[in-house]
Amino acid sequence: MNGKKRKAWTKKGSVVALILACAMVFGACSSNSGGSSEPSSSGNGGEKPSKRVTLKVEVFDRGNSPAGATITNNYLTNYVQKSFGDPNNIDVEFVPVPRSEEVEKLNVLMASGSNVPDIVFTYDPNTFNRYAKQQGLTDVGPLLDEHGKKLKEFIGEDLMAYGKYDGVQYAIPAKRANIGKYASFIREDWLKTLGMELPQTTEELYEVLKAFKEKDPGKTGGQVIPMGMTIANAQFEPLLWSFIKPMTDEQKYTLTQQLGSNDYPILLPGFKDGLLFMNKLFNEGLMSKDFGLDNDKKKLGEDVSNGKVGFFSEDDINPFYENLMYDLLQTNVPGAKLTPIDAFTNEEGKHPKPLYAANGMYIMIPKSSERAVEAVKYLEWMVSDDHLFHIQNGVENENYKLVDGIAVAMDDQPQDVLDRLYNSGDMGIISNGKQLGSQEKNLKARAMQMPSKFFAEVEAAQNIALTDGIEPLLMSRPIEAQTKYATTLKDKFNEIIVKTTMAKPDQFESMYESLMKDYMASGGQAILDERIEVYKEMQSK
Repeated sequence: MNGKKRKAWTKKGSVVALILACAMVFGACSSNSGGSSEPSSSGNGGEKPSKRVTLKVEVFDRGNSPAGATITNNYLTNYVQKSFGDPNNIDVEFVPVPRSEEVEKLNVLMASGSNVPDIVFTYDPNTFNRYAKQQGLTDVGPLLDEHGKKLKEFIGEDLMAYGKYDGVQYAIPAKRANIGKYASFIREDWLKTLGMELPQTTEELYEVLKAFKEKDPGKTGGQVIPMGMTIANAQFEPLLWSFIKPMTDEQKYTLTQQLGSNDYPILLPGFKDGLLFMNKLFNEGLMSKDFGLDNDKKKLGEDVSNGKVGFFSEDDINPFYENLMYDLLQTNVPGAKLTPIDAFTNEEGKHPKPLYAANGMYIMIPKSSERAVEAVKYLEWMVSDDHLFHIQNGVENENYKLVDGIAVAMDDQPQDVLDRLYNSGDMGIISNGKQLGSQEKNLKARAMQMPSKFFAEVEAAQNIALTDGIEPLLMSRPIEAQTKYATTLKDKFNEIIVKTTMAKPDQFESMYESLMKDYMASGGQAILDERIEVYKEMQSK
């Protein structure tokens, strides 16, 4: 995200050499790493730069911009320009990256060198580790000391450690307000039609799914989908992790594989049993048929909204946003009731499911950036005064009202007022969620951003997401093999999920063995070997 000026090379051979060097080190061929030599200000004091400059900032594009707005020109981008850019003589340019392809697109941008934004980010620790190892990032430690004192205080020393590589502060970790991930949801009105209770265990859930298929309580005309499924983590992880058996610490640290920002249980005892259960559900017609093609969850959202799905797992509050799953379901199917439940159980009767790490995304400044100072000052501005609060909540008495110090979204906002905040989560990058000083307050504030009619369900879903949560494992040093093979192995992991689930029951075993052999040969064994080595190092200290 940061960069330096290059010297002009006149000889053809030198130009070729420079191009090759840049391609190898993600633009780290720039001649300095400290950012702009122009004096600048954060809007909170300091000298305004004498020359107007441009600061490029990555922004996730989810393809959901309302009419009259784009991801690069909307209420919040204009707020940033007016409140931060103009007072500092800076043009803030937002560079869109599709959310579903963020790592792939970021790799392309980083390799481009001169075209990479000054602020980039990823949730993937392996991607961060790779950029840091290849010396493609700016050491932001000195810049934070000089220009980011409030930023450092906001994040905290413990959390800042997540952004270090070999002791150097190469990233600024976003602060996460909530670590809960997943909940499950069921059509309680269907259960009442069948005279059945909310399932409390995996076995009870299985019986409910069979009844949904056989009796079609939603009168879908044969289109019933007892359990909605996709190839996104939120749908299969609660199920698979519930089959993992109790382990020693050594097994947890050595057999877990981190692919991207998630820990994957592919080598953990019980993983195969989870796949067998998915295979059973699929072959009995109890699961979405084309789940392997639904990697963006779009089809699942449509099926839930149209009243076809009886049960599914999802990110805890995703169904409750205005004009999304539950809202549309109630419009399309009057009387429909979607209730949060925690049905998947392990052999100990618990409801295990992964949690988020305490840090959110890794915010980075590429070494090729010439605007490192301005980049840090932008983040410092964001956590100063009420700027982050405004980005997350909008305008008082228009977007929200204060209740016990918590900004509560107002019901029946005019569409143009509501549209102001459609991308607030992607603009307030320094915080994943609202920070109010305690998890209880953070969760309450999060719930109160949903339509008030869903408040009870949102609270229940958030509590489920935290119940029996599994914290991500933090090794004493980065696992180089994960950095090297994670992208390839994530694709192979998904292939294992899809192919073993869709296999005929008598072909499951051979399919599983073949796919696992390929996975291990493609980097899985290298990760296992290195994690064993690092675990031994951890034990010797």
